[in-house]
Amino acid sequence: MSPGKPKHPSLRQELCRDLRTLKTLDGKQKLIFLWDYYRWRILACICTAIAAFTFISILWEGQKPCRLRICVALDTEEDCSPWFSSFTEKLQSDGKPGSVDVNLDQPFDYDSPYYQVHEMEVMAAISSGRMDAVVCGEDLYRYLLALNACCPLDQCLPEDLLETLSSSGKLKTDTAGLPAKQNGAPSVQEGSSGYYAVDLSGTRFFELYGKTSREDESFYGVIISNTEHLEDCQALFRALTES
Repeated sequence: MSPGKPKHPSLRQELCRDLRTLKTLDGKQKLIFLWDYYRWRILACICTAIAAFTFISILWEGQKPCRLRICVALDTEEDCSPWFSSFTEKLQSDGKPGSVDVNLDQPFDYDSPYYQVHEMEVMAAISSGRMDAVVCGEDLYRYLLALNACCPLDQCLPEDLLETLSSSGKLKTDTAGLPAKQNGAPSVQEGSSGYYAVDLSGTRFFELYGKTSREDESFYGVIISNTEHLEDCQALFRALTES
């Protein structure tokens, strides 16, 4: 008769054995022992804790009231956070609840090899309702037009502001929703024409933060079509278009 296979100790027996071993070691040796025998379990616990913390943080942030989410994609290295801090303070002086979330780290440049990643980030932010208004250059504006994500300004701005911007030539006429084609430009009849952006060149904000070495640099303000904070978007555009 062949001898039976030796039984492996149970998890409880292993823990009891390791606990007895730990009692015989000093502080540094205990750490070395734990790392040698339990490193993967320790790392798994750390990763699980980080994932749980991240999920809880996202869930918590999603529950907090937010009255305006702004994406700022400058083509310069200027720090425009003081301007938005001042705007936020004025906006919140009405006493209404909710924070103002300003994303100042939203790169978008078709000259970058990672521009497709940037496209996905923008698309995800729009589809999840995490973007109400955008201040950007030509590249991001063209992508927003292709997504048909720009709200027509004649539908979302008050009449007095619309008339002021129209008389000063600040309303940008374009065609939205044009499909991307590899061979040749698509027909403009396939899209929808309208006022989709405010030209911010010449404004005080542009003079402070939007100027680049290129004389023909474009700089726009856009309201995202699925925003639920239209009134606060209007307040932002009034502030942005001050000369």
